[in-house]
Amino acid sequence: MDAERWQRLSPLLDALLELPEQQRSEHLAALRREDAALADELEKLLAMEEGDADFLAEPVVDVPNGARPGARIGPYRLDRLIGEGGMGQVWLAARADGLYERKVALKLLRPGLADPKLRQRFDREREILARFAHPYIARLLDAGIDRDGQPYLALEYVDGEPITSYCQSRQLDIAARIDLFRQVCEAVSHAHANLIVHRDLKPSNILVTPAGHVRLLDFGIAKLLDVEPLPVEQTRTGVRTFTLHYAAPEQIRGEPVTTMTDVYSLGVVLYELLTGSKPYRLKRQTDAEWEEAILAGEPLRPSQAAARACDEAARPYSPARLARELAGDLDNISLKALGKRPEQRYVSAEALSQDLLCYLRGRPVMARGESLGYRTRKYLHRHRWALGAATMVLAVMATALGVVSWQARQALREANRAQAMQNFVAGLFESAGNAPMDTPMDLRALLDLGIVRGERSLARQPQARAELYGVVARLRLGLGDYREAGALLDRQAQLLRALPDAPTSLRLEAATLRGNARRQLSDMRGCERQMQPLLALAEREQEQLPAQVAAFYSQLARCRRDLGQRNLANQLFSRSLKLRRDNGDDVGVAESLLDLSALHADDGDPRQAIRILRDALAQLRHEVGDRHPLAIDMLRSLCSLERNNDDLAAAERDCRESLALAQDLHGRDHRATVDARRQLAALYVDLGRFGEAESEFLDTYAWMRTRLDRNHPDLARTYNSLGVVAWERGDLQRAVHYQTQAVEAWRSGTNPGLTASGVYNLAMILHSAGEDAQALPLIRESRQLRMQRFGGNHELVGDSDRLLGEILASLGEKDAARDALQDAVRLTRAGYGEAHSHTRRAEVSLARFEAAQGDAAALQRLLGWADYDGRDIEQRKASWLARAYATELDCPRRPEKARAQLDAVLAQIQLSLPEGGALPREVAQIRARCSRR
Repeated sequence: MDAERWQRLSPLLDALLELPEQQRSEHLAALRREDAALADELEKLLAMEEGDADFLAEPVVDVPNGARPGARIGPYRLDRLIGEGGMGQVWLAARADGLYERKVALKLLRPGLADPKLRQRFDREREILARFAHPYIARLLDAGIDRDGQPYLALEYVDGEPITSYCQSRQLDIAARIDLFRQVCEAVSHAHANLIVHRDLKPSNILVTPAGHVRLLDFGIAKLLDVEPLPVEQTRTGVRTFTLHYAAPEQIRGEPVTTMTDVYSLGVVLYELLTGSKPYRLKRQTDAEWEEAILAGEPLRPSQAAARACDEAARPYSPARLARELAGDLDNISLKALGKRPEQRYVSAEALSQDLLCYLRGRPVMARGESLGYRTRKYLHRHRWALGAATMVLAVMATALGVVSWQARQALREANRAQAMQNFVAGLFESAGNAPMDTPMDLRALLDLGIVRGERSLARQPQARAELYGVVARLRLGLGDYREAGALLDRQAQLLRALPDAPTSLRLEAATLRGNARRQLSDMRGCERQMQPLLALAEREQEQLPAQVAAFYSQLARCRRDLGQRNLANQLFSRSLKLRRDNGDDVGVAESLLDLSALHADDGDPRQAIRILRDALAQLRHEVGDRHPLAIDMLRSLCSLERNNDDLAAAERDCRESLALAQDLHGRDHRATVDARRQLAALYVDLGRFGEAESEFLDTYAWMRTRLDRNHPDLARTYNSLGVVAWERGDLQRAVHYQTQAVEAWRSGTNPGLTASGVYNLAMILHSAGEDAQALPLIRESRQLRMQRFGGNHELVGDSDRLLGEILASLGEKDAARDALQDAVRLTRAGYGEAHSHTRRAEVSLARFEAAQGDAAALQRLLGWADYDGRDIEQRKASWLARAYATELDCPRRPEKARAQLDAVLAQIQLSLPEGGALPREVAQIRARCSRR
């Protein structure tokens, strides 16, 4: 392309590249009506820019050999072209004569242009830059003419980005943007002081360094006010020496420019910094439209432009907030700078900067009227902290007088209530001391007596009586008297409803206790119904009453967890934990971690639950000692998780420690001790000690039956345990009876996970008894419930699939059995891991099925698993079954050898499980079938 053509195209291409795509198309259409060939060339160049990231990396115009990368211009070596315009090129260059090393921006007159006016303008830029010595203006470092007659200017190289993109990429707030803009004003003011008008102020000529300092560039068309101007072409499609979007009206008209011309351009830059857009809204983005808008159009107020901006342009504010920030002073400052006539604008860039400083400091600005109301508002805003403090002091003094009076009345009432409670407690112990010495003290009778005496002595103090009900109810809950505690808490609730001024702490404590009582009675809906209305109150008071609110959150979360509302429960447990941590409540933190570990266990992540619990228990012991009652529950939970994770040795250790601590702290008849004994008895079942287990379960049943409803989940757990023990001992009729009671109780509740476990055990017992037709719908129900509760890929679904496959195989449904057993292996491997006994049990069942169909590889797998010689009792059970199943397949061919091998397996089982159980009974049945051959 020849230089003259490129000289015409270059500024138009620059303008198009700055426009959005839709506006670019409109602008091209307008140009095509005036010069179709020119528009076609521009469209081709734009297409090249879209498809090539290195577009314009090389000069478009053929240049002489001197201006190429690596060439020498004077003492400088050219590196790469970094910019070009209508009159010149800018190269990144480095000093190459060895005197010193420095990168510079080397500005050259465009090669091949013979216009003497451009040479004059180039020389004038050198003269202008030589006048400057300002930190915000790119400095002239050197100038000269090389041996080919090429003039050059060596300028300070600025590694920065345009001020608008710098502010947007870093999401600077309004104050930071104004600080940067005031640096620009300072640089322009320095130029004006040297009788120089820039005439082309725009963001691409205002760079910001990584250190946050402005550098003003490109004085190529600047005007010296003390010399005659050069003529400038101003046709619409010709070469413009200024950028249209930032030009002042007098530049469009071709009138003389002044320092206030730069003030207008500064106003456009300020507008774009604040709003992310130009001052004018045009239907078509053509030069003619822009000229008309600049000459006669009214700019949109910045606050209105901000309200219409997209979220990206308004950041770090929302459009609505940005509009509020700009409304008022910044609107007026921007519009004053954009005045159509020079006399309507700020008289100088310094005046514009000073008005922005007044805005930042909260002082009146020149762009606003001088009314008394405006100046008063500014004074109040500027001194708002001092005036606010004085007002607050007066308000505090006035409030203090009222509070002191109120506190005096409250103190008197509290003193009377405390004295009444003291008299009550003293009278209670006095009554206990008057009993005969040889009569054992009955704590429950003493509490009943306390209620009678309290109602009599505190008859005129309802708040104290409400507190008494709460104290006694808490003690009743600890004794396991859930119905009695619930009745007391109902009476407390009636009193509190009649006491609108009762303390918030008392209301929250009462709600927490009622929720606990309802949960202990398996009324989860009632728990949620009674606690939920106070949740908003708890959230408001959590800063003032952290301990009470944390306990409230935890109790409500437990009820929601039991209702299957796991996400809501997790949120409340987490909020409780944060409150307790923030307030240094070590015991509370341990309790919250215990709750969260239970959620992890429910989600099928027992290892994470165990890690949380062990860390929490260690912290509890470190902070409060080894004998805190909460350690009982933590050790019981650890025991349960370790048992499910096949770590029976650790489980037995923690269960025994939990039971010993419970007996030591609470005695044999306490709920914590009963639960610890039941937990240890469940381990006895796994270890084959069925007599001890049954004895413990019967004691547990006797304790719970007098305190809990017939369908209570905890009582159902005891039915379930007794049913499993009866099944292990071969009493299938009794096992079915107990297990049916457990299922009926759990079905009446709200926990489908418990129902699924009970139905699974009932199906297992019926399958063991050969009642597969009855067992089939039950195991399918268990599988469906577990899928609904945990999802289709949970390991518990795999356990159900394993038993389902065994039942289907017994019923002769081979294809369905194979599918179920394969699913069982896949799910248990994914959930429990390959080393878990449940996984091995599923693998053994699948291998038995496949080996019975003639799969030799499956038989080899059974024989491989039969060689297990470790100490894990659950894995040993799986290995005995594998040996028995493999031998069963060999019985038709070699019955005598098979019987001998089965006798050896039974002998091994007898040594480890002297009380027998379902496993040796199954092996014995295989032995009996083999004997009949």
